[in-house]
Amino acid sequence: MRKSRFSEEQMIRLLQRVDAGEAVKGVCRDVGISEKTYYRWKAKFGGMGVSEARRLRELEEENRRLKTAVAELTLDKQVLKDALSRKW
Repeated sequence: MRKSRFSEEQMIRLLQRVDAGEAVKGVCRDVGISEKTYYRWKAKFGGMGVSEARRLRELEEENRRLKTAVAELTLDKQVLKDALSRKW
């Protein structure tokens, strides 16, 4: 996955600027993002604090590592099953 130019903290601060009363178009123009990107960020981080975003990032990383481990174990199991099913 491509790394974003902005950290989660920066995204949340931008969302907070709009919540404080600034116009979406103006904030997006200042930061250099499209309105579509703003609304995607709002769907993901809306109503979230900086600490919650950090926790979300940690959980996503842990989930990625666990999925990788499960995939490797599944592959190992399949290889062993194939090896045992052959006649020697």
